[in-house]
Amino acid sequence: MKKIESIIKPFKLEDVKDALAELDITGMTVSEVKGYGRQQGHSELYRGAEYVVDFLPKIKIEVVVHDDLVDKVIDVIVKSARTGKIGDGKIFVSSIDKSVRIRTGELDNEAV
Repeated sequence: MKKIESIIKPFKLEDVKDALAELDITGMTVSEVKGYGRQQGHSELYRGAEYVVDFLPKIKIEVVVHDDLVDKVIDVIVKSARTGKIGDGKIFVSSIDKSVRIRTGELDNEAV
């Protein structure tokens, strides 16, 4: 099993969610996060004073999938989250050693 973490622009969440649903990915965790990469934030003007916004709002989506679905999930996320502009985000994949469904006690693949 693999955990796929995606950091995307907030307005792309529905597109990514719908695309993952088409792959029958039914479980995901979504968090509102802040961060920056190459964008390095930006300056804004508020009541005549300029200030720097270092951390930009992003959405973090986490899904755990069977190994054979990893490439499909990555492709779907990239296609649905891409705008072609800086700040589109990143995808990270890591291994999951064990999973347990608390309600039933199912383990590993059955728990996903």
